[in-house]
Amino acid sequence: MTSDKPASPRFDPVALLLTLALGAAGGFAAKLLHLPLALLLGSLVTTGLAAALGWRPFGRAILLPMRLRMAFVPVIGVAIGGAFTPAVLAGATDWWPSLLALFLFLPLSHATGYFIYRRGGLPRIESFFGSVPGGLIETVQLGEEAGGDVRLMTALQFLRLIFTIVFVPIIFTVLHGGAVGSASGVALPAAALPLTVTEVAILHAAGILGYFAARALHLPAAIMTGPILFSATAHATGIVHGVPPAWLVGVTQIVIGCGLGARFVGAERAMLLRAFRLAAVNAVAALCIAFAFALTLAPLVDEPVPAVFLSFAPGGLAEMSLIALSLQMSLVFVTLHHVTRIILSVTIAKLGARWLF
Repeated sequence: MTSDKPASPRFDPVALLLTLALGAAGGFAAKLLHLPLALLLGSLVTTGLAAALGWRPFGRAILLPMRLRMAFVPVIGVAIGGAFTPAVLAGATDWWPSLLALFLFLPLSHATGYFIYRRGGLPRIESFFGSVPGGLIETVQLGEEAGGDVRLMTALQFLRLIFTIVFVPIIFTVLHGGAVGSASGVALPAAALPLTVTEVAILHAAGILGYFAARALHLPAAIMTGPILFSATAHATGIVHGVPPAWLVGVTQIVIGCGLGARFVGAERAMLLRAFRLAAVNAVAALCIAFAFALTLAPLVDEPVPAVFLSFAPGGLAEMSLIALSLQMSLVFVTLHHVTRIILSVTIAKLGARWLF
């Protein structure tokens, strides 16, 4: 990995179709095996392994343009917006203890990751920015400005997301005794409601206009937060009642999984193996800390331990939201904490960089 935004290969439609076919095959195989969050993880593992090992199906490279992946991410944001009902929002005032706890959790998780990477022999700059528990693109950019190795920091940050995405569904499978997302993948009560042509148009507008508005306002993770806010407004005001159908969310899982897996194309194996080992240890440590916070905070915020744990798990906003959708947890609770986590993580990284480097 050479940067936080690797240069995209020349577009090859055949390679794209083969990549999606490979990812879909992996997703449905995982589904048949009743693995957790099957469509996402199955497509991620199959395309990621092929990319990392340099395998070229029918002579074509693993390929999924970032723009295609980003085009599907708003689907998740629009679906999450369907959970923003007046009744749910009324209970948000009880969540302040867990939101405040992020001010303790994030520095603790960051310091733990920094210690792990330093003990593993990594330089100070790479260890500091590679262990920030949120904001991959922003923190890698900050690390590059401080003189760090972009390839290593990108690998550490990206693997943090991958390990969290893989470990969290497995943990929930053990806790619940059943696979996460093993059926249709994601379900919302509103998913059963048929959408009118007008509602389809409004949801499309929520995804597109929400993204551009959030980007103009410089909101974190604009591709998710904008559609969430616009969709939430539409649902809270009663303009729309339904959400994107389960089949579309399933396709989105496959595209996102393939997009994550394709990021391993061209990765240097020696660097990747070292980062793989250390990032795995860091992910386990962060999840253990998150679970300890969840046990403490759950009674204070009147939310189940799994919901609080998922809200603190330092994975990607879109991917953690997919798990919340699958488990039909409080999407507003989970989403609000992850947006806050990203903002605080980047802010802490900026302040720490000024002090340390």
